[in-house]
Amino acid sequence: MFNIENIPNSKDNNLPKLTEEYSFLSGPRSRFRELYFTLKVLRNFVKGFRRMHFIGPCVTVFGSARAESSDMYYQKAERIGEALAKMGFTVMTGGGPGIMEAANKGAYQAGGYSVGCKISLPKEQKPNPYLHKWINIPYFFIRKVLLVKYSYAFIVMPGGFGTMDEFFESLLLVQTKMINEFPVILFGKQYHKELLEHIELMKTNEMISENELSALFVTDSVEEMINHLKTYSVKKYGLKKIPFKRKWWLWERNHSSISN
Repeated sequence: MFNIENIPNSKDNNLPKLTEEYSFLSGPRSRFRELYFTLKVLRNFVKGFRRMHFIGPCVTVFGSARAESSDMYYQKAERIGEALAKMGFTVMTGGGPGIMEAANKGAYQAGGYSVGCKISLPKEQKPNPYLHKWINIPYFFIRKVLLVKYSYAFIVMPGGFGTMDEFFESLLLVQTKMINEFPVILFGKQYHKELLEHIELMKTNEMISENELSALFVTDSVEEMINHLKTYSVKKYGLKKIPFKRKWWLWERNHSSISN
């Protein structure tokens, strides 16, 4: 059998190191290793559910880990995080730097609740400092489930491959009715100009239909985002702002959020 451990390490330090997930996705392994991996996946799912169960309805913000604090989209993400916190939402991100940090920072400094689902990557080694709660997930697919499971909307900021993956997966989950028709808000009309043109091309060629884009909202305005969320998240799903009482046996801290 092909042994993944025998592959020489890349000399490019910017590339992710070989991981157990890499090994798992590289083909069949022994039955024992596959069973052991499955049990570890189950353990990490349970760990994630326990950690995130009481955080309240979230809005997940996706975006590049590479944006600097001087970047206009970093600053916009701060305003977004602040606005979401003032609405009562918990702000969830991938817990890393860049736009993720900015959204968490905006929520954190506005007195809201800020959480992250972290994964170890070369450019995202440490969680950003604006998190009330975070969890380190060793597998991408578990992290992606957690980023979706607790959210009533998804904010997509400029980013790279990972952000585009999260953007299209959110639309796909709505399209296939795996989740409710939660808003998918795409920020940055100019940055995403070619992407939007390609989506129109898919529609023109009947690869997708108009009603499959009903969850998508494109804007550059935080105010428009707030109004859209009030209509299609808060009112549509009957969310109300309530205080969460601390449950001492769960070692929880008091915070306010919104709940259905």
